[in-house]
Amino acid sequence: MSKHEKVLLKILRGSSDANTSFNDLFNLLKTLGFEERIRGSHHIFRKKGIIEKINLQRDGSKAKVYQVRQVRNLILKYNLGEEL
Repeated sequence: MSKHEKVLLKILRGSSDANTSFNDLFNLLKTLGFEERIRGSHHIFRKKGIIEKINLQRDGSKAKVYQVRQVRNLILKYNLGEEL
């Protein structure tokens, strides 16, 4: 099982949203085919075929909890991660 698969399972489980590394979440989105644009401290991700955009910010070395939830909801809504 690859690191990206482990991160995906961790996010989908939802048991440790407060303990998700920003870099892990960032790399997962890049692996899922999202394109990144940076505006100040905001990392904005978009993907063709997905209406919503994802805005990530660091909270120290972790991702913000509500943003991890948003990513999980987007993954579930669009059935992302099956290509990993």
